[in-house]
Amino acid sequence: MSATRGAVIWMAGLSGAGKSTLADALHQRLKEAGHASIVLDGDVLRRGLTANLGFTPEDRTENLRRIAHVATLFMQQGFIAIAAVISPEHRHRCMAREIVGEGFIEVFVNASLKVCEARDVKGLYARARRGEIPNFTGISGPFDVPIGPEVMIETDRVSIEEAVGHLLAHLTALGYLPRERAHGRPRLAK
Repeated sequence: MSATRGAVIWMAGLSGAGKSTLADALHQRLKEAGHASIVLDGDVLRRGLTANLGFTPEDRTENLRRIAHVATLFMQQGFIAIAAVISPEHRHRCMAREIVGEGFIEVFVNASLKVCEARDVKGLYARARRGEIPNFTGISGPFDVPIGPEVMIETDRVSIEEAVGHLLAHLTALGYLPRERAHGRPRLAK
């Protein structure tokens, strides 16, 4: 593994926006390049670490608090921790930023509600529209559009490969990844 400065990439966005897909693709590219990284997927963590929590405002806050602390532990060990979590409210993202401190990079994974619903293979949006899922983010629950995230990726406009390239370039520019050398000159990772 190459020397990497630890960071937390906090991917926020609606269900179906592409957070998990983007997180997995970024993780794969980092791994191939020899960088220590881990994906903390909100859906996966709800089956274990936060299985005792529901979707009330208090439980959502506690869920995200726990994830931010776990991400921080990995960051402190030099990992790039990629948290793919809805993080519906501005206060949740502020709390995560405060917990993590330096090294927190907010990424708004953005896609229109129409696109997110079209991508929904589990039928969650349809169930939420029928009133079967209370507090569903974007339908019966709030989603505060991030204000000034470090990066915004519009997954309904760019390919996953382009999005990963943009994130790698951003991490390199901020010094979280080393610049690669090509013919004696620094070059951003592709």
